[in-house]
Amino acid sequence: MFKILLIEDDLSLYNEIQERLAQWSYDVYGINDFSRVMKEFTEVNPDLVIIDIQLPKFDGFHWCRKIRSHSKVPIIFLSSRDHPTDMVMAMQLGADDFVQKPFHFEVLIAKVQAVLRRVYNYSMEQQVMIKVWNNATVDYVKGTVQHRSGTIELTKNEIHILKVLLEHTNQIVSREELIKRLWDDERFVSDNTLTVNVNRLRKRLEEIGLGKYIETKVGQGYMAIEEDINE
Repeated sequence: MFKILLIEDDLSLYNEIQERLAQWSYDVYGINDFSRVMKEFTEVNPDLVIIDIQLPKFDGFHWCRKIRSHSKVPIIFLSSRDHPTDMVMAMQLGADDFVQKPFHFEVLIAKVQAVLRRVYNYSMEQQVMIKVWNNATVDYVKGTVQHRSGTIELTKNEIHILKVLLEHTNQIVSREELIKRLWDDERFVSDNTLTVNVNRLRKRLEEIGLGKYIETKVGQGYMAIEEDINE
């Protein structure tokens, strides 16, 4: 049974989400003290976090930063605010998905299932998988990229995007294919979500000198470039 930490201060909404998720055999935990979210996060050790943006004490962005500094656990944001910048901020902080309130519970369930399937089925299937790419070592299991200039850790979304692109080096992977591979059901994904994730991946790769090897092909998709080098 997957454990889900639901960080939501609206008690009626919390109860409804908990009831719906319980129908799918998910074990849902809430927060008792919103000033000690990280303590309760550590105690629960969840497989997935669903977090609202507007919370007492500190907002969801604050707690997302805290969680990401300690864990790669998948995170889904909830928001009643109709600001595109909220979704961009959530994705830049390492969130895996974003749900706008009010929402249909079927959509939330579909997103939860897609994220859990992508993260944990992928992790179980890929026991020992390493790819050498432009003199860098990409470890799909650990979620790391090691280059002579250093090592970076990627989120689940970032490493999965990179894996799909590296399966087709020097070939264009369409946006539609990436969305399908990442979220399984493209009906529940905005085009902007993919853009934010790829841009975030490229920015991380730039830290070790590899950002230039992920190219955007306008109107087509993305390409991972692999040079024929032996440095």
